[in-house]
Amino acid sequence: MKSSIAAAVAALLLLSCSEATTPKASGSPKPELFLLTALPLVWSEDFGLDQPGSSALQRLEQDYRVTPIDLPSDLPGAALLLAAQPRALPAEELVALDKWVRAGGRVLLLADPMLEWPSELPLGDKRRPPMAFADTGLLQRWGLRLDAPDQRGPIQSTIAGALVLTASPGTLERVAGDCELADAGLVSRCRVGEGQVIVIADADFLNLEKDGVDGPTEGNLPALVSQLASLKR
Repeated sequence: MKSSIAAAVAALLLLSCSEATTPKASGSPKPELFLLTALPLVWSEDFGLDQPGSSALQRLEQDYRVTPIDLPSDLPGAALLLAAQPRALPAEELVALDKWVRAGGRVLLLADPMLEWPSELPLGDKRRPPMAFADTGLLQRWGLRLDAPDQRGPIQSTIAGALVLTASPGTLERVAGDCELADAGLVSRCRVGEGQVIVIADADFLNLEKDGVDGPTEGNLPALVSQLASLKR
């Protein structure tokens, strides 16, 4: 009897030691976020290899595996895309992006009609972010119109209740389709086929590295992350 009890105790001790020394399985891998942008979020304008990326990129990497892409045709399946003031796309890439969304893609588009982001690059340089979102019919196909602001300068705005500091933000208007406007026209949420689209008429709120910011920016990146999270399936 004593021997059987001793054997049981030994077995329990062995099991306990095994559980203590066995590494626990790591958590679920981060979801992938594709990034299409002309803004210096991943690389600065001088493309230095020793730079950690922008504050926006560092915040995104807390929740996502961020994968920069050059063109919408590089997107796989029903993925998640942040398109932040992208360069003008050729017609076939606009068609590819629209087709991808309608098949179930999810995109947060920052479309700024009057970008205030400072740049050391001369006007006309292809590396410089576009001063205005190059809407060549994509927004209209989704049922929206993007209007430029009447006045320039920083404006305290809200995105889903979060205070954000924008700079010369535009205004979105619904012209057709299944879109809902919010936050005084700064944001629009649309169902496009099987996919989801959120459009924000400002991209400057991602620029947290600039000097002399005229207002609080603590809510800027949380607002970005919350909008991406709302696109999750």
